[in-house]
Amino acid sequence: MSFPSEVAAYVGRIRDFRGADWAVYLAWVGLMIGLAASTGGFLWFGHAHGATFPGAAWLVPIGASVFAVSIAIDTIGHRTVYKEAIAGAEGLVHGITIFCGIGSTVLLCAAYQHRTTFWIPAMVLTVLSFVYSLVDEAFHFRRYVKERSDRVEMWSHVGILVGHGTMMVAWWVWCLGGYGGVAETVARL
Repeated sequence: MSFPSEVAAYVGRIRDFRGADWAVYLAWVGLMIGLAASTGGFLWFGHAHGATFPGAAWLVPIGASVFAVSIAIDTIGHRTVYKEAIAGAEGLVHGITIFCGIGSTVLLCAAYQHRTTFWIPAMVLTVLSFVYSLVDEAFHFRRYVKERSDRVEMWSHVGILVGHGTMMVAWWVWCLGGYGGVAETVARL
């Protein structure tokens, strides 16, 4: 089967969603689309009002968008064909990863006004989100090798890692560089 056919079959599993699957899917994917839209909207608003942002700042919504598209694909398999496999330890790893990822993002926002207070826990949660992402990859790779899971799931995880990595490293560069452009934008809100 060609890769485009595999993608179509994988995405087509969305027809098997039940109510709870749709709720989880829309909440998770919607959260990430909201992050991409809000960070991108903030930057565009600031830019339109004369704020200058470092290049890294623009990589935040780009990374979040890659992440959102990738999880939109990946979560279809998680809510259907891999639902039982993920219900145990892998589900716990997903929960920890999501908790650390959301927490690090919230703390990076808080670090704008209180950098000395929030940058350390933000860094700890960022590192943990990547550590647990790699633990999750071990689960996925094992399933790919042993149970013949499909290539679409594996490639969606490449997108997840690229998007998450781009977003978070860029956000850290922006934060540690003093959040250039933010003060000017906030003053215009």
